[in-house]
Order: sequence, then structure tokens, then C-alpha cells
Amino acid sequence: MEAGLKELSALIGAVRKRVTAPGRLYLVSRTSHLAEGWCDVVPALELAGDPGNAALSEAVQEAARALDVKVVWESPVDIIPLPAKWEERSLPAAIGQGEGGSALEIRHFDPYSVVLRLIARGDEPDYVAALEYVLHGWVEPARLEGLLTEVVPRMTNQTLAQDPAEFRRKFKGLRQLYRRSHEVYSPGGTRANEAASNVVTLPGT
Repeated sequence: MEAGLKELSALIGAVRKRVTAPGRLYLVSRTSHLAEGWCDVVPALELAGDPGNAALSEAVQEAARALDVKVVWESPVDIIPLPAKWEERSLPAAIGQGEGGSALEIRHFDPYSVVLRLIARGDEPDYVAALEYVLHGWVEPARLEGLLTEVVPRMTNQTLAQDPAEFRRKFKGLRQLYRRSHEVYSPGGTRANEAASNVVTLPGT
């Protein structure tokens, strides 16, 4: 079952009631898009917490079961080596910030790290989600490429189901998609999924 802004707000409220210690709940990928109004629904709420915060993870899973909401609990930090200062690049999320009940902070996971993780997985929906970050100005392509040079040398076949050369190839595919789709995209107009389907065939398809 798809989730919308109502389900996300309800989940955050329920989690706040379950946690007592300060912490960060991160919105990841399409869940950030949902909170910002870039899309209306998502297949599942993609969330993450402070590294090692088992109590928050448990609270989210309990709330999800109680509300019958599908949650994907996965942090990019557990999948790929992230560029330095990723926590500083996380962004405050407006959703749920006015609610009391805990010191839980709601933030968008560092957009650059999320895009790198999406490129690593490399499915067509991942390219679309990554492109949304770029087209809405949350990720600047030149800066992303700079962070790429920091991350790729730390990648191995153990941290990714592909080698660094494959990752670079997928990154070039996103860059090509951005350049071509930018010509037909305007905020509030053509969305990334429309641009992707109309403009270019993604690598591997």
C-alpha cells in the first residue's frame, strides 16, 4: 500500500511518543520528496536513524506495524562509504517539527550521499529519484562529482555489488540524463520521471 503525507505525519507522531532520548530521524530519498511536495505518494517510507540507534529503529518498526505503514529502514551509511561531513549536509525537515513528546529531530538525509547510494543501486526508479534532487537544486552536479572522487577510491566489491568502474559508468548515465532532461524540465512542470521516460535510455536498460 502506498503512503502519502498523512501516513508520514502519523508515523512521525507515533515515533515521538515512543522515544525518550534525543536523536535524529532521517527522511531518505523519495520520503524527502514526499515531505517537500515533489510527489504525492511513495511505495514505502524510506527512513534511517543515527548510526547505532537501535531504540529509534525499534520505535519506528513498532509504529509502522501499528499504523500498517510500509517502512524501509536503511541508511546509506550502511551501504556505501559516504563522503565526509554527511551529517552536516543533512537538512532540517519542516514536517513534524512542531510536535511535542520527545527531543527527536526530523531531518533530510544528506542529499549528496543519498544520490550516491541511488546511483550505486542503479535501477531506473533510482535514477529518477536522484534526478529529482538535482532538478530541485538540492544537489549541484559539479559538487557531486567532486564528492565522487572522494568516495570511489574507498569502494570495494565488498561494499558494493559492483566495482568502482561500474559505479562511474552509472554516474555518467545520471549526468547525461540531467543534461538532456534539464532542457525540458522546469520546477512545477515536467517531473523527473516524465523527463527520464521521454529523454534518454538509462544505462543497463
